[in-house]
Amino acid sequence: MAPEGAAAPREGLVRRLRATYEVLAREAAKFGIVGGVAFVVNTGTFNLLRFAGPDHVGVLHGKPLTANVIGVVVSTVVAWLGNRLWTFRHRRRASAPRELLLFAVMNAAGLAISLACLGFTYYVLDLRGAVATNVSANVVGLVLGTLFRWWAYRRFVFTTELAEEGWDVPPASRAPQVDDVRGGQARPGSPAAR
Repeated sequence: MAPEGAAAPREGLVRRLRATYEVLAREAAKFGIVGGVAFVVNTGTFNLLRFAGPDHVGVLHGKPLTANVIGVVVSTVVAWLGNRLWTFRHRRRASAPRELLLFAVMNAAGLAISLACLGFTYYVLDLRGAVATNVSANVVGLVLGTLFRWWAYRRFVFTTELAEEGWDVPPASRAPQVDDVRGGQARPGSPAAR
């Protein structure tokens, strides 16, 4: 027979696991919706620049990497706003410029992944059609880049709860953060509240 107090820690663990799962599920759903909007912006920009014009020849038809960079830059701003104001609003930093800089750095790494896939397809495999360039940049590259960004945003950009839950968060990510539920006031127990 288990000691009388043994059930309480187990119930606490189950409750904590359930709460963690619920937060992750909500964040993942919101991240997916914001990512979907950013995907439409990115893919739309890429395809307009490459194929919108006479005879389906856009202004950047022969420059798919440039078109991809422009699409990613525009969609990065859309994604940052969506993630800052909705997905991770409870993890918002006090310094929006610093957060945007970290977000941009993580997106640059995601862009490098996408560009590597597109460059390989376009220059090494010599597959230059609309389907091949879209699949390499906007399917394979985007999926790999999105997996990286999901990990990086949680790990380096929007980090308050991770530190509070005892996760190892890099010191550079521990800048004072605000809680939008409290009207922009510092979160109790955060460095900014002390």
